[in-house]
Amino acid sequence: MRLYDTRSQSLQQLDPVVPGRVGMYVCGPTVQSSPHIGHLRSALSYDLMRRWLEFRGYAVTLIRNVTDIDDKILNAVRGQKSTDGSGDAADPWWAHAYRVELEFTAAYTAIGVLPPTNEPRATGNIGAMVDLIQRLIDGGHAYAASDGSGDVYFDVASWPDYGTLTHQTGDALVSGEDADPRARRSPRDFALWKGRKPEEPESASWPAPWGAGRPGWHIECSAMAERYLGAEFDIHGGGLDLRFPHHENELAQSTASGVPFARLWVHNGLVTVNGQKMSKSLGNSVYANDLLGAARPVVVRYALAAAHYRSDRDFQNGSLVEAEEAVARIERLFERAEAAGVDAAAAVVPEAFITAMDDDLGVPEALAVLHDTVRRGNQAIDAGDTGVVAHAVGAVHAMAGVLGLDPTTWQTAPGGDRTGDALAGLVERLLEERTAARRNRDWAAADRVRNTLTAAGIVLEDGADGTRWSVDGR
Repeated sequence: MRLYDTRSQSLQQLDPVVPGRVGMYVCGPTVQSSPHIGHLRSALSYDLMRRWLEFRGYAVTLIRNVTDIDDKILNAVRGQKSTDGSGDAADPWWAHAYRVELEFTAAYTAIGVLPPTNEPRATGNIGAMVDLIQRLIDGGHAYAASDGSGDVYFDVASWPDYGTLTHQTGDALVSGEDADPRARRSPRDFALWKGRKPEEPESASWPAPWGAGRPGWHIECSAMAERYLGAEFDIHGGGLDLRFPHHENELAQSTASGVPFARLWVHNGLVTVNGQKMSKSLGNSVYANDLLGAARPVVVRYALAAAHYRSDRDFQNGSLVEAEEAVARIERLFERAEAAGVDAAAAVVPEAFITAMDDDLGVPEALAVLHDTVRRGNQAIDAGDTGVVAHAVGAVHAMAGVLGLDPTTWQTAPGGDRTGDALAGLVERLLEERTAARRNRDWAAADRVRNTLTAAGIVLEDGADGTRWSVDGR
């Protein structure tokens, strides 16, 4: 299998550190606000990669982190007020982060993204981050601020290889946007540790040798990747927008600390809407709830999976309609074969499909093989050739199944398969959150949970004996 490696700017053969096993680290969400279409597209890209690697016989360990402490999270809470007239913030920062994390989990589950092997939170790995920062200081690649603020910065000038991931030099490498400039030696230096400021909640800081504070964004992923996958692992993934500064800084600080880190750097393309970049100022953001309220989850998955993972995906008004038609063609073949009394033959993935997927996860070419098989299956039904029909139906089941797009495996009620079990567990956990909120008369929080579930197609019915739920059969 070959994947496009950003660092070498070329297709590279996958050569696992441990034969037969693949370690993947994917940058997960910063949970300051609700998930949008770009988040879904990124998570789905690596879900497809993970599914294909497992089909090819690899044992995959997929780590997808949650950044649950960050400037953006603190800023998001700072502007919110409670509805009880007290004037206090609506939620502590950690409660806000957890609620948004649940929204992400619900959206991922809804479109069939398999749960990661581990999903570490940044706040659960502060010790590993402190240890890594200390290694960098000891090695002469980081320095604590001289002003007593508690800040620690990576010394970019100390690492000649800085810039090798994105092939940039000079002023293009100024990446200190998220670092307080109060004690930096150079605009290129970036924050490893941020000393606590008086206006920040005490709960958002942890003890460290340089002073109480919290980790910088970049150090989080380096520490968690090493902790859960080891000093060297196979694939580091994330959105194209993370190449610089986030991934460039990860690579620098990890290799400067003495570990090889990731062998391959893989980046998925971004999502535009009707030809324009999503932005708050344009008001054109498409949120997960919008998508899941507009089409069946399997259709949303198809719409986001159909383009090559490295290409930018332009989401237009007719994108879901096209995806619905494509899924319906698969469903019609299965229905016609069943009506003709033809059972599927053994599920065998065609070689052309395998070739396409092995070549940098060529999903568009693989889908072309799938739909060509659908066409031949329909022609065989018309001709009464039951043998060809059986093999075509079996092959379509196999190909769609590998991609997580087989409509017959998508549940309309909880239970029955991994997706159904995961959905049931997630909904029950959200209902517990809603019940607790109602008990505390926090109606706004209770409504947010209901709205999240409703947008994902979950129907709630409150009664004397509790809340019952079902999946909308739209």
